[in-house]
Amino acid sequence: MTAPVQPRGRIRSFGFAVVGLGAFTLTASSSAPSPLYPVYQQMWGFSAAMLTVVFAVYVLALLAALVTVGSLSDHVGRRPVIVTALLLLAASMVVFIASPGVGWLIVARILQGLAVGAATSALAAAVIEMQPNRHIGPLINTAAPSLGLALGAAGAGVLVQFAPLPTVLSYAVVGVLAVVLAIALIFVPETSPSVGFPSRRDALRSLVPSASVPREVRGRYLLILPSLMSAWALGGLYMSLGPSIVDSVFGIDNRLAAGLAIGTLFTAGTVAATTTARRDPHRIVILGAVLLATGLAAVITALLTGWVAAYYAGTAVAGFGWGSTFVAAMGVVGSLGRPHERGRIFATTFVVCYFAFSVPAMAAGAAAGSFGLMSTAVGYGVVVAVLALVAGVGVLVRKPKPDSAGMREVPVPARS
Repeated sequence: MTAPVQPRGRIRSFGFAVVGLGAFTLTASSSAPSPLYPVYQQMWGFSAAMLTVVFAVYVLALLAALVTVGSLSDHVGRRPVIVTALLLLAASMVVFIASPGVGWLIVARILQGLAVGAATSALAAAVIEMQPNRHIGPLINTAAPSLGLALGAAGAGVLVQFAPLPTVLSYAVVGVLAVVLAIALIFVPETSPSVGFPSRRDALRSLVPSASVPREVRGRYLLILPSLMSAWALGGLYMSLGPSIVDSVFGIDNRLAAGLAIGTLFTAGTVAATTTARRDPHRIVILGAVLLATGLAAVITALLTGWVAAYYAGTAVAGFGWGSTFVAAMGVVGSLGRPHERGRIFATTFVVCYFAFSVPAMAAGAAAGSFGLMSTAVGYGVVVAVLALVAGVGVLVRKPKPDSAGMREVPVPARS
């Protein structure tokens, strides 16, 4: 076991920047293919149902990694898990670039999902353990994903619409960044000493799919979870069907416009995360629920009337609610449990979040074939808005409080 020591300030700051940028890169990679889906459909002629499969395999692979190796960094250290995942992400970008058809596109999404799932909880825990103060970690764990999703989609939309090699350039940028970060992590101090496993049987047992949190924090954890689910369900709608809504419902055949719809949601979320990070979490969750529902009401009105401006405005308001809810809820989650339990808690949290992100979106993709895209999107919006309001009421009644003692138990990074 590696003994923890106090690192120098510059080394810790460098490590914090690297793991924060790593979280940004992972989520940017996940949204980068979204503006390209209509392009792939035109190139290869696959159906909307197959598009749902492409979306689904990514999430299933991500969840498989989360429930098997999501807490591995608690045993072997954060750094080896994150480096391996970043190199796998770079490999998936190569497969995207070389894909000759939808089959290889699915392979690329599987590899990408495994990489993101393997690194998500390790990065989230490393951010908390490297944070210079107790406010900045939850902010980065919220802002980096939301900003990554925003810039990944919007940036890919710009490249697809205006740059040469539309099916190459965005993936090349992500792949190079992933490799650079993997190299940089070699010089980052380890934040979770490697304790290993008592035996090979214990090591294999750790890979058995599981998702749980320590018994003593379950009450506060379960209370905050519905808020996260409503936020991620909203993100799933935009990531899976957002480009198709812009194209089919509003008749805008422009990849940049499709990417900007996703970018608007997550950019607003980033602004919300930045401006609300230091405020009382349970009040921000309630505010986020109200804003999310209000924004969705505007989006639903826009879908029913064909009012494009209202669609983007409602998306921005809902995005602000998304970011407010996410940063406050992650602030509570990040304060729960002891340091050696943090990878497990974050892994379980992201399992639930990605289920909320994927399962409703896949159901909506299937329903769109029977009920139409607009009717499906309207129904989806209503359900998410109701869930957000119910979650907000639950928090208002119970008022969960962060575990400040757990937050203070952040270990100093260890030298390798």
